[in-house]
Amino acid sequence: MIEQGIDTDTAEGRAMFEMLSVLAELQRELIVANTLDGLSAVRARGRIGGRRPRLTREQPALAQELYDARTKTVKQIADLFRVQRSTVYGHLNKETTVPWQPKKKTSAEA
Repeated sequence: MIEQGIDTDTAEGRAMFEMLSVLAELQRELIVANTLDGLSAVRARGRIGGRRPRLTREQPALAQELYDARTKTVKQIADLFRVQRSTVYGHLNKETTVPWQPKKKTSAEA
């Protein structure tokens, strides 16, 4: 609309600008409605959108166990599952996740 050279100092220019604005808003709303209709139709056919999960259903729980037991670092867990560290962090329980520190050895282990 900027390239149209509409003079908004005049009543006619302002009216034209408003009409183009209304048409642009209508177009946007139609695009949103069509997109939502398309997504609903796809879901009705059983398809689920988005990326495939990088970890299987069991792996996040195992990652949490390894991390909570302090036997493996996030990097080691990521290497084990062949994913990025950010993927592991995304699956760790936010409430129990604390900065990793090696497990302290007891006098019996030393």
